[in-house]
Amino acid sequence: MSASVKLFREQQYHELKAQCIQQGRLFEDPEFPASDESLYYQSKPKDNVEWKRPKDLCEDPHLLVDGISSHDLHQGKLGNCWFVAACSCLALRKSLWQQVIPDCKEQEWDPKNPGKYAGIFRFRFWRFGEWTEVVVDDLLPTKNGELIYCHSNVRNEFWSALLEKAYAKLAGSYEALDGGCAAEALVDFTGAVAESISLEEGKYGEVISEQMKLFEDLMKVHERGGFISCSISESSGRPSEAETEKGLIVGHAYSVTAIRKLRLGERLLFSFKAEKLFMIRLRNPWGRKEWHGAWSDGSEEWKNVSDSERKSLGLTVGNDGEFWMTFEDWCKNFTDVDICRTVNTSFFSLHKTWEKEMMFGAWAKHSEPLLNRSGGCFDNRETFLQNPQYLFDVQKAEDEVLVSLQQEDRRQYKKEGKGDNITIGFEILKVEDNRRFRLHKLTVQERVATSPYSNTRSVFLRRSLPCGRYVLVPTTYIPGVPTRFILRLYTDVPSKLRELKADRPKMTCWSLLSGYPRRVTQIKIHSAEGLQTQDRSGGADPYVLIKCENHSQRSPVQHDTTSPVFNTQVIFYRRDVDSPVTVQVWNSNLLRDQFLGQAVLAAAPGEPREPRTLRLRG
Repeated sequence: MSASVKLFREQQYHELKAQCIQQGRLFEDPEFPASDESLYYQSKPKDNVEWKRPKDLCEDPHLLVDGISSHDLHQGKLGNCWFVAACSCLALRKSLWQQVIPDCKEQEWDPKNPGKYAGIFRFRFWRFGEWTEVVVDDLLPTKNGELIYCHSNVRNEFWSALLEKAYAKLAGSYEALDGGCAAEALVDFTGAVAESISLEEGKYGEVISEQMKLFEDLMKVHERGGFISCSISESSGRPSEAETEKGLIVGHAYSVTAIRKLRLGERLLFSFKAEKLFMIRLRNPWGRKEWHGAWSDGSEEWKNVSDSERKSLGLTVGNDGEFWMTFEDWCKNFTDVDICRTVNTSFFSLHKTWEKEMMFGAWAKHSEPLLNRSGGCFDNRETFLQNPQYLFDVQKAEDEVLVSLQQEDRRQYKKEGKGDNITIGFEILKVEDNRRFRLHKLTVQERVATSPYSNTRSVFLRRSLPCGRYVLVPTTYIPGVPTRFILRLYTDVPSKLRELKADRPKMTCWSLLSGYPRRVTQIKIHSAEGLQTQDRSGGADPYVLIKCENHSQRSPVQHDTTSPVFNTQVIFYRRDVDSPVTVQVWNSNLLRDQFLGQAVLAAAPGEPREPRTLRLRG
């Protein structure tokens, strides 16, 4: 087994299976017994649940029958449509479901060698930053000889019921899966990055240009192996599981199984004034109850689409829970979308490759402010900088940055009454280009990006940032809430993400001899004006060099301008308080850089903090 896979509860599948075969018995999992404690953490039903093995429910049980399909799944009596919707998405990607169900042929029933069957299965989930293998027995909850939770529409296929059992074991019980977000399960299946979008707040149903941008983005996500699910919020004024007049279910997770541009027939060209329609296909985890608006199964619109086009779309007419609708109708009828992006980090790819950094951290309370790491969001000005802080560099002139902050899964704490997600988010601050220590007060630094704050398990932000150094501050919304988190950062070039732990320079033997810093000076150089032209085109390629004692910091070169905007920040820990700070402007040349002028600052404590204009001399 791969060394990168962690064993849940230290249960080793091959060892347990070999023991059972040797002893001639079927596996019974002591870590997740066939009892009420595995079913419920709070409520108990009146009806008795019987735990039965697949061989007691049908004659010829199989893990998979003719592979895996999104049509295999039906939700059952548990309110985990989000999990079933995620399974429907997973079924579309063979390479991914084979990762979740490893060695499925080895795990399969073998009618020719019944003695090799031990009633034990294993599944893998990406759990808090590492792949975790979960072992389960094949005892499944039933009533009247029927599975009561997730099951296949093929009576002798059991992959979905066993996968659900393994996921319930991770969560602590089946009941802990009641209510959730499809993006959470998809992240656990793939290690992808989750993003949530409100179709209402983004006005995607009204603004056509935004709608088209979203369609192109979602089509790209789908083509590159990502997953999408959607739902109608209960806050829309309708109760959960109410049916809209067009047949959609409120508070219910639908999986997106296709996104296409549909070529129209001749007769539709004039009426639609376009050559193609933007279409999306969805699946209801119930396996029934479909949309019955425009482009629903059997609607008049399909008569104007050629047979070959209908065949390529896989159009089926029947109440199987899968249906097409226009993207415009989708934007108008649904309120929330969960996207899971499989961010490409492979160098052997035709698509854009990202550099990935991942850090494990925690918000932890402490009475000492310098040791406290749970300061709350930016609104808590006195304690905000008492959160964990992470430094990273943008080394291109501009780079697109993807950030995912994920808190630990709290379902396992539902038995203790602490299963609700904590509201989390993060800030990105542009800081001094030579910063190496934690921030304690905001002065010259800029607040350049704020993520959404949400009580979902993860929050996501995509932002283009100019060249420079940044500090990312993950926070809970209110101070003093302890929990663990994972921070993932994706950039085009390596970002050197690392945690800032030290508050100040270390006291060393050398600092005892040469002197310990007595003053901290922060300077921000905004711009220069009126520089002499340095080339035939009338421009220059200036940069600024800031010096103090034996330290210096250089800004990026600004090309083809005599009025550069540097926006460069520096910080100096000064031993000699009388030593000035020198700001020099240079022109970048191929062979030898040219000095353009300098300004000298005393940088004394009494000098004003307001922006000043200084004359370049020399």
